[in-house]
Amino acid sequence: MPKNIRTDKWKLSPTQLQLTYLQETVEIYRALVRALIGVIYVHWKKIQLSTSACGTVEKLIHRTNKNPNPKYSYFEEKFYKLPSYLRRAAIEVAIGQVSSFITRYDKWQCGIRKRRDEQPPKLTAKVNVYPTLYLGQCIQYLDNYQIANIKIFNGSDWVWTQVKIEGKRKRHLVESNKQLSPNLILKGKKVHLSVPFRINPINLDNKKQVVASVDLGINTAATCSVVSLIGTVTARLFLKLAADIDQRDRRLKLISKKASLTMGQGGKLQKGFCQSLYRKARNINQQIAQRVSTQIVKFALENNVSTIVLEHLQGFRPRGGKKASTLRQRFHSWLHRRIVELVKEKFLEIGGRVEFVNPANTSKYAFDGSGLVKRDKSNYSLAKFPNCKLYNSDLSASYNIAAKFLTSKFKLLGGNSQEAHVGRSSRSVPRMPVTLSSLWHFAQVADSEAPTTA
Repeated sequence: MPKNIRTDKWKLSPTQLQLTYLQETVEIYRALVRALIGVIYVHWKKIQLSTSACGTVEKLIHRTNKNPNPKYSYFEEKFYKLPSYLRRAAIEVAIGQVSSFITRYDKWQCGIRKRRDEQPPKLTAKVNVYPTLYLGQCIQYLDNYQIANIKIFNGSDWVWTQVKIEGKRKRHLVESNKQLSPNLILKGKKVHLSVPFRINPINLDNKKQVVASVDLGINTAATCSVVSLIGTVTARLFLKLAADIDQRDRRLKLISKKASLTMGQGGKLQKGFCQSLYRKARNINQQIAQRVSTQIVKFALENNVSTIVLEHLQGFRPRGGKKASTLRQRFHSWLHRRIVELVKEKFLEIGGRVEFVNPANTSKYAFDGSGLVKRDKSNYSLAKFPNCKLYNSDLSASYNIAAKFLTSKFKLLGGNSQEAHVGRSSRSVPRMPVTLSSLWHFAQVADSEAPTTA
């Protein structure tokens, strides 16, 4: 299992004086990076040929007993008593900036351009970077991660200051996770630590013959099922989040109403139209995606499932019809890709697998193999099977999603076929797409072909 890097956001609560010092620390770090970029660019060939790029740059700017006369004494005067680890972090950032510029400039000289008249790239020294705080040297954690002891610049000297950590996640509590050096992020008066972790996920048993299938929908955010290779459904879960969806739809409806009034008066929608409402709707959508993905992963773990199966809907653009304006808005705000990405990130971190199947015919055909379903016009989530059975259409689709994956994984059909082996001739008995009933059929065949004991 490959190692993954995940980043947590730890909110800090500094005093007004500490905030001022933190801002000065960031400014002096950026000033150092700007000054280093020029030096590194001038001596790039020498740095590129050296075995230690960071060490070569340090000899140019830093005074030591073995290097009493560095070429650029400006750095010793301007950045007095700068912590060595902070200086090396700035050197690495500056080397990356110069290397990126030279690579882009070489491509431009070779004629690799998007347009014929494209201007050459410029070396930008003003970069909005944030300092990397090396553990033990520039930052220490006290009182069981309740306080961060950070080395900051107070205008004349580098001193330690203790800042309260207000909010954090739980990745630091996992023993297998390795905590890396955080970055100090300042945005206005808000301060937080961006703390990366190297995740070492435990390999779950991926040879199990049980999967969790998920059907993402509009009214029901997600319908989950746990299905085995013999077609047994052992668990089900409906994730509706009706309250959140209702809050989002009310804001979208208000936007639509205001837009119709504006356009009805012959006006045009100005830039930033209903900006606050759009922002609130986006935030609600993000919350829905987070909650749904968390519940899906939790459902899989509770049922000891190592594989989650989803429909491959990348690039899918749904249409809500011309008359149903509310349904159209729901389609446009459907975060199926965001939910899939979050499920994949969260489940891979634990050591599971996320697989995808072709979405064709999963909702169109009944899971019991009876044929095409008919949707109830008054309740679209209700499906009527050809044998007059009424069933939840999303639940039926989740069964078929699992069946598609299991038949493909265990090669029950052979090749890449998406049809079940029902009948020898397609003329006499039409072939059906893979449904849950296909697993029942294969289980019966396997039982009948199994050798009997005397």
